Amino acid sequence: MAPAQVACCDSSLFSSGPPPPPPSPRFEWPEPIQRVQSIAESGIKCLPPRYVRPVEERPSGHVLVEEQIPLIDMSGLLDERRAKTMEEISDACKKWGFFQMINHGMSSELLNAGRDVSRRFFQLPLEEKQKHANDPKTYVGYGSRIGVQKGVVLDWGDYYYHHFLPASIREEHKWPSKPLEYRPTMKEYCNGALQVCRTLLSVFSQNLGLPPKYLEEAFGGEEDMGICARVNYYPVCPQPDLTFGLSPHSDPGGITILLQNDVSGLQVRKGDYWVPVRPVPDALIINLGDQIEILTNGIYKSVEHRSIVNNNKERMSIVIFCNPDGDKKVGPAKDLIGGSNPVKYRQMTFNEYRMFIRTTGTKGKSYVNSINSTS
Repeated sequence: MAPAQVACCDSSLFSSGPPPPPPSPRFEWPEPIQRVQSIAESGIKCLPPRYVRPVEERPSGHVLVEEQIPLIDMSGLLDERRAKTMEEISDACKKWGFFQMINHGMSSELLNAGRDVSRRFFQLPLEEKQKHANDPKTYVGYGSRIGVQKGVVLDWGDYYYHHFLPASIREEHKWPSKPLEYRPTMKEYCNGALQVCRTLLSVFSQNLGLPPKYLEEAFGGEEDMGICARVNYYPVCPQPDLTFGLSPHSDPGGITILLQNDVSGLQVRKGDYWVPVRPVPDALIINLGDQIEILTNGIYKSVEHRSIVNNNKERMSIVIFCNPDGDKKVGPAKDLIGGSNPVKYRQMTFNEYRMFIRTTGTKGKSYVNSINSTS
């Protein structure tokens, strides 16, 4: 790292040791919230210290550009290619935990409309966005950090988060009121993503030798499974080599459906390397979360990923999370246990599981590994 970059930051603020254990949950922001977009637009040349990663955690080296996550044509499920497409999905789940898919059922028009209303929200004046400032108890609304631990290094990004299912917690009045098209557009977008999730849960179940509805029912069924949306905004960064848009982590939920804009930034862990995910027009990126790893008893694994930023282009993504019902116990499927595959994870509700994330923020795969009885 060039000395000029390091000179802008006080490295004494950071410890190279392991993170402290989670504190007793007190769901309030520990420090005043600063909007990353506002910091970026102020014209700063050096990154504020609270966004600077320790030297050993910075996004440098170990990037493998020669490989790419699988790209799967989902239209193959509808014709004579079905068996081959099912196999491609199974291999991607076992070997990568990630894949891109095209011909998935969500139209180009809907994807573009989702991008458009999301971008226009972040173009609003700060005082308008601040009307939707989020609450650390739920994260619903306009936010700039995850976790309530004081003094942690923050990621270089803002977001907007809201629920879609179950309908009892949707609270559309908490969705952005501007632009006016946001609510109807994102409602249609979430409905489309729900159908993609149901298809994937069925395919995963069948590939594992389980009844087609097994994983969907394990999630609580269409009425009780969780569907929520998070729109990420990563502004231009003056020193992108010192920080992340989103730190390395595995997703705590079930299935994640991500739509990128045309700016690269997502990277997926493959062994000791990080593989950049190149944008493909109208493709959706699928990654498996910790709950799928638990339900499949480790046959499918959630995989760490991260988002890097750059110094000349903003990046945005729309993320849909498909999660188990928060109060439903989740554990390994009984039919996947036995012989050389003993029980690896203990049962717990998704609400219990994500309490860790809500307290500490994202920290690699630390929590799913901690409940693995074979670790």
